Amino acid sequence: MSESERRMIEILRILNKENKPTGSKLIADELREKGFNLGERAVRYHMQILDEKGYTERMGYSGRRITELGREKLEKGLIYDQVDFIYSKFEELIYLTNFNYMTRKGNVVVNTSTIYNEESFNLIKNIFESGLCVSPYVNINEVGSSGSMEIKTICGTTIDGILLNEGIASQPLYGGIVKVEDYQPVSFEELISYKKTSVTPLDAFIAPGMTSVLDVVDNGTGYVPANFRLIPSLGKEKTEEILSKLRKIGIGGAIAISEDGENILGLPVHKGMIGLAIIGGVTPFCAVQELGYDIDIKIGEELESFDKLKSISQKVNYRLKEHEKIKESNIPFILSKSWNLIQQVSLDVEEECGNIIANISHIKKDDLEDAMNIMEECYESNKKYISPHFQIVSHPSDDEKVGIATICSLSVDGLLLKNGIKSTPKYGGLLELTEPPLFIDLISYDGSSIDPHKIFIAKDMTSITAESGVKRLMASIKEIPYIARDHSVYFMDKLEKLKLPIYKIGKPRELTYNAKAENYNFAVVAGSGLNAIAAIKEKGIDIEVKADAKLMPFEKMDKL
Repeated sequence: MSESERRMIEILRILNKENKPTGSKLIADELREKGFNLGERAVRYHMQILDEKGYTERMGYSGRRITELGREKLEKGLIYDQVDFIYSKFEELIYLTNFNYMTRKGNVVVNTSTIYNEESFNLIKNIFESGLCVSPYVNINEVGSSGSMEIKTICGTTIDGILLNEGIASQPLYGGIVKVEDYQPVSFEELISYKKTSVTPLDAFIAPGMTSVLDVVDNGTGYVPANFRLIPSLGKEKTEEILSKLRKIGIGGAIAISEDGENILGLPVHKGMIGLAIIGGVTPFCAVQELGYDIDIKIGEELESFDKLKSISQKVNYRLKEHEKIKESNIPFILSKSWNLIQQVSLDVEEECGNIIANISHIKKDDLEDAMNIMEECYESNKKYISPHFQIVSHPSDDEKVGIATICSLSVDGLLLKNGIKSTPKYGGLLELTEPPLFIDLISYDGSSIDPHKIFIAKDMTSITAESGVKRLMASIKEIPYIARDHSVYFMDKLEKLKLPIYKIGKPRELTYNAKAENYNFAVVAGSGLNAIAAIKEKGIDIEVKADAKLMPFEKMDKL
């Protein structure tokens, strides 16, 4: 969901809560409390858009009120739409790309990033010159008088659009992080599917600590963002020909291409298809973030005429080597790993004993006392949403650190499975505690190699310890066949008595906190075991989030 869309949704929420004509000043004040710094003029601009969509209507000088269509949008059209919208947005951009590489005319897809000092500009110029980019062609605009610059760079989606114009249908599958060794792409380390997510996959991985572009430039080893698509194998020769012509005019970024049905960079490729990986167009800007400079990075936002782009440097030295085709082990997806843990849960809710799944996060021993105080305060302030169960465990290799084990929500799926009920982990989500609570972001477990909640924590998207404004915490959504609902409710009640937070048990065809289960199923929303860990990070304590997941006896866990 874009920032503009978030603002308009918040305006709808405010109007819905007021339930009467409301002016822009009150709305601006309410938005400010929620962390949106919008003046009255900006609010009026957003409300004009909402008027045009039919979500609000003007009531003379009294202000605006929400319409029934607006309430429907608020109730049904938020995240449920967004998890499908991300993929459709990229399909739309691919279709609208009309760049002709022979004439060098037409529109390309661009990412827009804003930097705030000259040091950042010199740094990204150096990265472009190293060839860790899709193209050195950029559009630079100064913003205000403070030295800030808005820089538009060519997105890898442009290549999908060019291929489509040549009659080659690419299928964007994943965005992720690729490991590089000795300047050679080795394998994807983490990835998220483009389908069933409200967070653009590459955007999910552009967070501090997830990339090491500078290390790749300096010594050839590190992690860079990239995306992956499939192409019909009959189009391989033509695709390679097009990629070669694009490189000659300054559009590259392809880091690996497979043979028919050949697995590549740790990803499976079906017979009749080839795999193509392209470096992320925002890679140079990740380096700025790695050094701690302020930066605003946006992925694949719009189209731009190629005529408006100029090369940021005349000397580009492509350092990445061609990917060597070696025998690779496929990257494990989180749902596959999760099912094997779920299978081993042995919790008996009557006897209050047996194995649960625990997330283990690592922290320095010197910070442990402060961390425990934060966890206790977090629990006391959010008893409905946070589990008090924890255990301190030794670090496997570092005597200066310890692990904090918390109960993973996958334990709920394991308990149900043990009792003959299939519960499928569907989404990891970011839940905003409005009235009623609503998911504002969702990432599917299917097609992801990383726990979605780790993404939300890495990108500082939670707000659990905030003393003012709306709190945002993490929850998971499970999908269960409707036939087993009564049986499931019995166990959910038992879990709540054990203080494992179950937020809501949905009904068929019901939007549960704005998330939806498939037909003939219902949703259960359970609290994430990482909420207390996120609270520690929010308070500025360095913690390695969910370094491990393992089975642990429930009866041996302590309580806050």
